[in-house]
Amino acid sequence: MSAGNVQKLCETTKEKLKSAIEKLEQFLNENSIPQLAPDNNEETLQFYKGFLSDLRHLLVFSEVSAEKLGIALRRANFDTDFAEKALYNVYHHCVNNFFYPKSESYSEDGRYAYTGQDAIRFRVKPVRPVRDIILDITKVYEELRDDLTYYESDYLTERRMHNQRSHA
Repeated sequence: MSAGNVQKLCETTKEKLKSAIEKLEQFLNENSIPQLAPDNNEETLQFYKGFLSDLRHLLVFSEVSAEKLGIALRRANFDTDFAEKALYNVYHHCVNNFFYPKSESYSEDGRYAYTGQDAIRFRVKPVRPVRDIILDITKVYEELRDDLTYYESDYLTERRMHNQRSHA
């Protein structure tokens, strides 16, 4: 991919991450387990503990990735290798952590992706703010997944081939 295309992709990716970060921070600052699960039901408590933990991890991964993209964009000479590695990390840390949360509090059901219905299915019926935050940021991470699919596998293959050529 040309340096100009990589630079543009870094800019749009950083903006999308910033949008998700703002929403995640606001949600995490305004919500706690006692608010989300006032009934103290053990299954519900475990669901929200896992859910909040996953969102905190997603927030950190997104912040770190946005910062690395910012570094790539601020450099006097644009370093395409550094930028591509940063984009690769966005895909593998942010996108994957959104769509495959560790606690499995929700998952994507691909059967709904093209029907206009929400493709996210929750393990436990969530309270409205939880449902809203996930549906709100789903679009951002879907766009990032679409934008960065190249970095899922092609980037690594290209890096391996480059390393093999330089060691030959």
